[in-house]
Amino acid sequence: MKLPKPIQRGSSWRITVTFDKKRYSVTKDTAKECELWAAHKLLELKTGKVDIEQGIKPSYPFKELCDKYYQEHGRHMRSARTINFKLKNLDRIAPNLLNKSIYDFKPADIAEWRNKRKKEVKVSTLRNEHAIYSAVFTYAMKELFLIESNVWHSVTMPSKEKSRNQRITDEQQEQLLKALSWNGTTTPENSRQYVAWAFLFALETAMRQGEILAMRRADIRDGFVHLPMTKNGETRNVPLSKEAKRLLALLANNNDELLPIDKDVCCATWVRAKKRAGLPGINFHDSRHEAITRMVKVRKLPVEVLAKITGHKTIGILINTYYNPDAQDLVEMFNDSES
Repeated sequence: MKLPKPIQRGSSWRITVTFDKKRYSVTKDTAKECELWAAHKLLELKTGKVDIEQGIKPSYPFKELCDKYYQEHGRHMRSARTINFKLKNLDRIAPNLLNKSIYDFKPADIAEWRNKRKKEVKVSTLRNEHAIYSAVFTYAMKELFLIESNVWHSVTMPSKEKSRNQRITDEQQEQLLKALSWNGTTTPENSRQYVAWAFLFALETAMRQGEILAMRRADIRDGFVHLPMTKNGETRNVPLSKEAKRLLALLANNNDELLPIDKDVCCATWVRAKKRAGLPGINFHDSRHEAITRMVKVRKLPVEVLAKITGHKTIGILINTYYNPDAQDLVEMFNDSES
């Protein structure tokens, strides 16, 4: 920016600078002093030094902080795909917070967002978004030292919804296989059939969808699958039943990649298949519930062994969320204990 010319007023000199539609002026003894003052003043205004010294912080839009968080931290996390989606879609998910400076956030702003969002999505989705945006502020507090506290922590979120207890019956299993055009006995040849294979393998092993898709031939050991990286960041060994071994034997043996499909293809294929099967309420992850429940019922596995197989660190979650026996199962187990 070009400096203005000082104007002589009697025995003194005066100079005026304009920044952001505001005028600042000073009177000095010489023209040179005016020019030095003007240069220094413009530098202060551009860097925000004056505002900071007066306790006024420059605007830092939430969107900019989210972008920085993802590039420096979020993209390295195992949940990067979800984090990226929630941050990239701020204009739709949190339009009232998108361009708001992080220094101007108030609990009322977040509560307003929560109340509106609660009418649009499930509680689990709302809680997930709150956790991600709160993590962004924690990053600004503990890594960038921009703020002293996390305002997201001051707003209460709705309680967790009741855990799913969806089971998958033999009939539903057959309906889904039919919708995926696979009979369970031939080598999979297309996306539908690979998704069907993954579904059956999940029912036998209680493995997560992502863990199955990430399997490599080198991970298949004598009697178990070695998972070098799981959701909780640790390795895990999953025993293979006879049925699981049979399914593995059906896969082509010509490369290290066992399933040539990614998560996006798998999810989209599954959604279409369950609609064709007339089972819109069945999620792929329900196979994990079903597999765990079957392991207890059929194999009588003690909970500490089951936790090692499924990778649960918290026994309570394993028992209360994923183990879903019906009344008849409980009656049979109760009677078996008396015999």
